[in-house]
Amino acid sequence: MAVLAGIMLLVNALYNVIVWPRFWTRVTADPRARDEAGRRTRFYTVHAVLIGAALLIALVSAVAGVLLLIA
Repeated sequence: MAVLAGIMLLVNALYNVIVWPRFWTRVTADPRARDEAGRRTRFYTVHAVLIGAALLIALVSAVAGVLLLIA
């Protein structure tokens, strides 16, 4: 069961590492990301925090997956 959990955590981490950076490029290109003066908007900030959190969770998942597989 631990092997299955480790593999699932690694798959989760891989999925997040593939998906979220691609989404980030769409967020930065979105016209709602900057105001008329070129300053970042709340849209930009909220998405930056969400994507950062998702990538942090991916890192934790990867570490936990590896630890489960080597234990």
